[in-house]
Amino acid sequence: MAEHGKIPEGFEGLPREPIDIVGDPFKRFLHIEAASGVILLVATVTALVLANSFLSENFLSFWKTRLGFTVGSFSMMHSLQHWINDGLMAIFFFVVGLEVKRELVMGELRDLRQASLPIAAALGGMIVPACIYFALQQGTPAARGWGIPMATDIAFVVGCMAVLGPRIPNSFRVMMLSLAIIDDIGAILVIAIGYTAGLNLTALALAFLGIGLFLFMMKIGIRNVPVILILMFLVWIAFHESGIHATVEGVIFGLMMPTKAWVSEGRLGKIVQQTSGLLSGESWENSAQRYALLRQMEIATRKSISKVERFEISLHPWVGFAIMPVFALANAGVPFELSDFTDPVAIAVIAGLFIGKPVGIVLFSWLAVRAGIARLPEGINWGAVIGGGCLAGIGFTMALFIAGLALDGDVLDAAKVGVLAASFLSAILGVVLLILFLPKPAEKN
Repeated sequence: MAEHGKIPEGFEGLPREPIDIVGDPFKRFLHIEAASGVILLVATVTALVLANSFLSENFLSFWKTRLGFTVGSFSMMHSLQHWINDGLMAIFFFVVGLEVKRELVMGELRDLRQASLPIAAALGGMIVPACIYFALQQGTPAARGWGIPMATDIAFVVGCMAVLGPRIPNSFRVMMLSLAIIDDIGAILVIAIGYTAGLNLTALALAFLGIGLFLFMMKIGIRNVPVILILMFLVWIAFHESGIHATVEGVIFGLMMPTKAWVSEGRLGKIVQQTSGLLSGESWENSAQRYALLRQMEIATRKSISKVERFEISLHPWVGFAIMPVFALANAGVPFELSDFTDPVAIAVIAGLFIGKPVGIVLFSWLAVRAGIARLPEGINWGAVIGGGCLAGIGFTMALFIAGLALDGDVLDAAKVGVLAASFLSAILGVVLLILFLPKPAEKN
């Protein structure tokens, strides 16, 4: 997850306006990681309540409203839910790609020895749930949903860890976030490989042409953000028409974003130092020169932050507080009865997430430790690993997303019921186990 900083105390800040009295607390709230999990939970409960109330028909039909555009002979007309799942979620997957790139280049995953435990845990947490689901649904049309119980919802996991506060050691938090990111990589591969429709090779060629153009732009130094966004939108359309799920485009661009800033810290320091001398009272030759120097410092300041950092920090609040809650409203609203929890598809999903996830994570982690390729982080025991494995059974966002790709009709509704039930049970059991097995933080004198 992106780290959001603040101006250190004692540093002169920007001028304040009356609106900042309201705006500053709101900005601080948006930068609390656990808060997005709370908003996502509220959206989920709201969708469930509305879908099972007298407003159900109007609520569910609203998401089927058709929207789109036509340019010449080309037309894109789809339901509102489709635009959310294929369009807005492409932004979500773009941020996932940015997080993966940052972790691979600068984070915990850059060191294979440090990453070996979460990699092993994530593999177990994907393989075992998928096998359990497939074994229970083999030979039925719902067997196609084998990818549903494979992914972990990072927002809810962060929210659950936040509930425990200082009891969660940093080593455990890093392990869980790394596991969730590797899970995301697995889910992306599942979507790209397992849930691709018939290919339109012309559209696919145009998509890769756009990707090549982006790499060429980076090579020759075209870094204009509006130009990049326009190209990303055109490539998204090409992927959408190719048969490969359009959200894969977001991941690809996230992974291609440069992690190195265009302006180094040393060059930025020199530019600021040279300009600050003039700001301190030295003479300006003319106003045009003054503007040119200040403009250079402004550009240098912005370009001293890499594209990965800039996009991730800018988009994270939008994804956590807008896109994911809207996705939940559009997809979590499923009418259900108590008998739906005994549907074979729901049982398969529950078994995969609630049982398969912790079993796979603990088993593969134990094997990795026994083989000597990994070790438990300091302060973490196997009871905590079991608790973390249960938390990883919260598959909400990605599980619902894959369910929508794999299934439809009543079978899809049953899978959604299973996802919601398994995520709820996993959250409760995971938090209880972590309370039992993680030591209480030392009290300060």
